[in-house]
Amino acid sequence: MPTITIRRRELARLAGRAIPIDVLEGLLPLVKGELKEVGADGDELKIELNDSNRPDWWCAEGIARQIRLHDGKPVRGLPGRMGRRVLRQIRVLAPVTPIRPFLGACVARNSNINQSLLDQLIQTQEKLAEIFGQKRRALSIGYYRLDPLTFPLTYTAVEPTAAVFTPLGMDQPLTLEAILDEHPKGREYGHLLRGSSLVPLLTDAKGRPLSLPPIVNSREVGEVRPGDKHVLIEVTGTDLRLVSLLVNLLAQNLADRGATIEPVEIVYPRTTPYGRRVVMPHDISRSMTVRRAEVDAVLGERLADGEIARALRQAGHRVTAASGRWTATPPPYRGDLMHPVDLIEDIAMQRGYDRLTPELPATFTVGGLSPETRLEEQVRRWMIGLGFQEVMTNILSSHSDLAEKMGAEPPMVELENPLSLQYAVLRPWLLPSLLRVEAASGHAFYPHKMFEVGEVATVIEEGGNSRKSRTDLRLAAMLAAPSAAFSELHSSLELLMLEAGAAYRLEPAVHPSFLEGRVGVIRIGEQAAGWIGELHPAVLERWKITMPCVAWELDLNRLRPAARTSRRPAGPSSRG
Repeated sequence: MPTITIRRRELARLAGRAIPIDVLEGLLPLVKGELKEVGADGDELKIELNDSNRPDWWCAEGIARQIRLHDGKPVRGLPGRMGRRVLRQIRVLAPVTPIRPFLGACVARNSNINQSLLDQLIQTQEKLAEIFGQKRRALSIGYYRLDPLTFPLTYTAVEPTAAVFTPLGMDQPLTLEAILDEHPKGREYGHLLRGSSLVPLLTDAKGRPLSLPPIVNSREVGEVRPGDKHVLIEVTGTDLRLVSLLVNLLAQNLADRGATIEPVEIVYPRTTPYGRRVVMPHDISRSMTVRRAEVDAVLGERLADGEIARALRQAGHRVTAASGRWTATPPPYRGDLMHPVDLIEDIAMQRGYDRLTPELPATFTVGGLSPETRLEEQVRRWMIGLGFQEVMTNILSSHSDLAEKMGAEPPMVELENPLSLQYAVLRPWLLPSLLRVEAASGHAFYPHKMFEVGEVATVIEEGGNSRKSRTDLRLAAMLAAPSAAFSELHSSLELLMLEAGAAYRLEPAVHPSFLEGRVGVIRIGEQAAGWIGELHPAVLERWKITMPCVAWELDLNRLRPAARTSRRPAGPSSRG
């Protein structure tokens, strides 16, 4: 979670009131924050934000904005103040589409940059790009002095030797190729552009380079200094919605400080989800409705109508109410609403969790482990006994890890509005998760024997375009070693099935992730229960794994009936 440094006097000025330390500690739960440290001067504060879905809180402006909203004070810079008269244009050309296709921008005039504001701009830029932008892979941010620029700007891709400029932090001009090899940011983030013969480049109408996104800006125009008044904000990335969200957020921050936000038109070479010509800031917010029954059920209390509407407004929403329903439209810098429960959380936070009345359970019951959990624990003991080490990974993953890197295209459940492409789909199988762990474990001594017991989302075809999904429990095991072979890992499957008392057989099969002739289907009875095989070298290369790997994956739903009738002991008794 991000930890930011802000000045208490600056926070008080932005919030419109004095904030003693004890008062601030009581207000920070409004942003899921916690005061970690107060500087010796009593002014510098370190605050940890415990929410990765609200990047608008990761700055002094965002915290002050939430305090103002909670106090019922007006917040400057909302869509009504973002004029739509377009004076400037940026053209996105086709060559950059397969590399880093989307760009967003706006202008902040009369920003009155001082050192304190510049420090906050840089801190916000780094936190957003590193955490929300996945270390600049999905999103990166650039600030430029507006006055030297001649519009329209052009965002395209060129050969690494086709342009020269002096990057930030250096005194001599370098080619784009040299920047990737010699500049500290080029060495740190250059891998994001590897594998392409072209690299992104942003230039103005006179052909002057502004930046090499997402690596570094030009020193001539991309070094904002104290005393500058007019700034161009630019965001590039791989998802237009997230690019738009960040432009809105950064525009809001500077508007809160009194800047005038002016739009920029982005012209794309093809139609995007927002059209071919996109004027930014672009409001991507969508209204959502919550009903009284939902609020009462989640909070366990019946709130007054006015109290619900007031709490939603304190969270920044525009609210309309009608017969037990509230329709909330979030501000344009919020992209985290997925379900009415998110609105109910806003209500609870603004009202205060401490105001909820605790209730003791009305009935007394004796708890116990479900059959599924008992099976999971038993399987874990068996696998650890076979010498495997357990890993635990997230059910959310990326399309790239689950499909492109595996050379396969399994049906997947996708999130409608993911905040990060790294966590955009529910995994349909466990093997990519094990490969992700192995890709990060090349420094450890071999052999690597690992397993995971976890949930996957299985898509069920019902004919035509009708599809549903269900959650299944899987077990996957993998061996990575110089001598890893089918027969070696097959023995672990054989022993597991023996422990479970399950009769199974292997049938030859074809699977794009495995070597042909070294892969089979695991059948329990007449039903397919999983796969076993040696990973294809192309798959290992895409994961940058240098050791041979062999793996199997098993649907524990198929194993469960056999495990219940196993004649072998389940393990040590828990009785005294």
